[in-house]
Amino acid sequence: MKMTFRWYGEDDPVKLEYIAQIPGMYGIVSAIYDIPVGEVWPIEKIQQLKKRVEAHHLELSVIESVPVHEAIKMGLPERDTYIEHYKQTVRNLGRSGIKTICYNFMPVFDWTRSDLNYVLPDGSTTLIFEADKIKTLDPSLGKLKLPGWDTSYEEHTLKALLEQYQSIDEEKLWENLEYFLKAVIPVCEEEDVKMAIHPDDPPWSILGLPRIMTNFESLKRLITLYDSPYNGITLCVGSLGCDLKNDVVKMIEYFGQEKRRIHFAHLRNILVEKEGHFKEIGHLSEKGSLDFYKIVKAYIDYDFDGYYRSDHGRMIWGETGRAGYGLYDRALGAVYINGLIEGIQKSKSAYGGGNR
Repeated sequence: MKMTFRWYGEDDPVKLEYIAQIPGMYGIVSAIYDIPVGEVWPIEKIQQLKKRVEAHHLELSVIESVPVHEAIKMGLPERDTYIEHYKQTVRNLGRSGIKTICYNFMPVFDWTRSDLNYVLPDGSTTLIFEADKIKTLDPSLGKLKLPGWDTSYEEHTLKALLEQYQSIDEEKLWENLEYFLKAVIPVCEEEDVKMAIHPDDPPWSILGLPRIMTNFESLKRLITLYDSPYNGITLCVGSLGCDLKNDVVKMIEYFGQEKRRIHFAHLRNILVEKEGHFKEIGHLSEKGSLDFYKIVKAYIDYDFDGYYRSDHGRMIWGETGRAGYGLYDRALGAVYINGLIEGIQKSKSAYGGGNR
């Protein structure tokens, strides 16, 4: 397992030199943030980013993400143009030595929370989702702003986009995803670049928008849309685990050990208080709803050699910055996962590879 850390570029208050000091750190997960969605990423900018990371003796391991244009998700006539741009970006990344792309297929908006600064009993702040609060909001007004959502849309643009999605149900979104993958994955095979779709976060419909990457069956359907080892998954236990019906250990065993389609792992804990309501919490198993020993062990049991990162973190010790992406708590999570990995590996070796 290769430890990585999300870095948001030169404007990120978490500096590369700090990340490099975390024990066991292998690589960086980043992107190019000043290229409009749908445009080709120039190979020169990719190489500049790579050199910047490598100057700190780290590898640029994963691109998270190359965004998928809404025209592709909606199946509009201009999607073929944007798909050609996407294919060229894949080529440029592959030829720059970057072999893993994390992406998502969530309509309009990325991850969604109702509060980014919820105060926990210990005084730290965290991200929470409250379904009751979300259900009271009306996106048709065109004025909706929620944490995690793209704020670059103007009000009239957002309203029009949401209206367009009224004619797109889950099956239509599946069709558009299949069209995208059938065009892009052959290029990935040529360039040795693995695509790793991120589950929807949270894994259920938000305000009437369809979401399709939500559970075991949807991930199983995804890998059969185009049956290739390059069509894979970012297994985010924090996203999928928000629905307690999702057995994330079973998913690791099936999509990892059996199918070898997990190309990137996101490891974070959440505390589910009731259906549709959860808080992001420290990584420690006893603090949340997920058993991190079982999760990490599932990866160790099949010698997962891909990339993972400690995903999201509270704001602790007075730190301020990008919500969910401070240094201190993510570093604590990384060190905790380090300890689990070492302990599980040594125990496995001591007992001859048995599953004690």
